[in-house]
Amino acid sequence: MASTTETDDSKVVYVRMRRRAVVRPGSVVLLGDVARLVTEPGLLERLKGIPLHKVTDKDGNLLLIDMLQVVKAIREHSPGTMIETFGEPHALLEIAPAGEVKPRKGILGLAWLLLFFGSGMAMMNFHADVNMPAVQRRITELITGGAGPHPWLFQVPYSLGVGLGMLLFFNRVLRKRLNDEPNPLEVEMFMYQENVNHYVITEEYRKKHEEREGGAGV
Repeated sequence: MASTTETDDSKVVYVRMRRRAVVRPGSVVLLGDVARLVTEPGLLERLKGIPLHKVTDKDGNLLLIDMLQVVKAIREHSPGTMIETFGEPHALLEIAPAGEVKPRKGILGLAWLLLFFGSGMAMMNFHADVNMPAVQRRITELITGGAGPHPWLFQVPYSLGVGLGMLLFFNRVLRKRLNDEPNPLEVEMFMYQENVNHYVITEEYRKKHEEREGGAGV
């Protein structure tokens, strides 16, 4: 029977790192947790179980696994196997006790209230700055030829238009999306998360570099 090394020499492993994943404190991070692999079924199951890192309190709540760790682990497990990498050269792991990141309903409710009243105050201040009631009365007088203290024929459609405009802006009615395009808020949140990930990854690489230099100095 051929050995594992001889069997794996002619095989190719395609590796794509996951952008972000969640692991539990004290758990062992496996290759299958941080990367998607494509290869022969028998080799695939063995590679997915390769341990990469033991999570400790020193790791904090974020952990970076880079492609070099993955390549080294695969080489040690299956020498001679060809490795083809795609996508990002690292995976960012979030350490959470429940093994998943759950939304904090209290903070979410507080943020919703702040946004609701804050946006309301912003709209009222804008209307006060431009003297919107006087403008609406003037527009109604020009259209109808008569003046009135409460131009309902203009104010009611205007209010409905503001609400409809917000629905179109956020591209959502309750939980249903109007189309597949992201709304501006989702784009801004995505860009914010990308910037946070970039900062965290840069800091993690800096810490790893300092640890290697410290170890080499000793």
